Amino acid sequence: MTYDAIVLAGGAARRLGGADKPGLLVGGRPLLDRVLDACADARTTVVVGGRRPTARPVRWAREDPPGGGPLAALDAGLRRLPPRDEGLDGGRDEGLVVVLSADLPFLDRDTVRALLDAPGGDGALLRDPDGRDQPLVAAYRAEPLRREIALLAAEHGSVTGLPLRALTAELELAHVTAAAPLASFDCDTWDDLAAARARIREHGTVLESWITAAKAELGIDVDVDTTVLLDLARDAAHGVARPAAPLTTFLVGYAAARAEAAGADPAEAVAEASRKVADLALRWAAEAAESAGAEETGSG
Repeated sequence: MTYDAIVLAGGAARRLGGADKPGLLVGGRPLLDRVLDACADARTTVVVGGRRPTARPVRWAREDPPGGGPLAALDAGLRRLPPRDEGLDGGRDEGLVVVLSADLPFLDRDTVRALLDAPGGDGALLRDPDGRDQPLVAAYRAEPLRREIALLAAEHGSVTGLPLRALTAELELAHVTAAAPLASFDCDTWDDLAAARARIREHGTVLESWITAAKAELGIDVDVDTTVLLDLARDAAHGVARPAAPLTTFLVGYAAARAEAAGADPAEAVAEASRKVADLALRWAAEAAESAGAEETGSG
């Protein structure tokens, strides 16, 4: 499903003392980059706010005047989207637009996909665990979105300062409950930021969070079987020497990259390279044990 994305990143962050909220780090990555990763397969992504380095290319927009509120920012983002292709019936195919705030550290691609797949007439909003709808974690059909914003502008003279509920009240929207309860968690205060940083380092999820962050930082998208790699590292450390663990996993990654360049599936390449080196580590350990046993027999 083709869609565009608009990320609103220009708020005043008053409850954070005016801090640069999109640039605040959670899990070593800016909040904005974490949100951009959740909508990485968008056809076009527009970020409404001040320009800054980002993990992937985006278009930039700014509401006029700056600080005009989320509805004005959304209008500015829509204006920066490219025209859609002609539809099959000769009309304009307006498609879907995912609208997100830039302060969602735990938003994931599955949640974005659930919003896109929802059957609402004009789109779908995420509903948080407390039952509140989140208009900035949503997927909208572009045509009714543009239409209602134009009507609001005509009625009020502009959309500056208008709340988002003035828009969503006029749309027929489905409500989606995220499979991940934290998908709608946003960082409005320093306490929220501290909670997000603590949560991402929790024992049960820290490894998955780290792998996700590392893949995004390296610009790779491959399924990683952490159990296989950890078993490999263990076998290399115990059967050869402790420093062999990180060096071995590096070599597996290098071999998998070469195999992928030759046309192999990335996940299968990692699995095959891991299997080969794991077998080698076990043979190495068995040989060492055999040699130690022979030495004990000889000395006896």
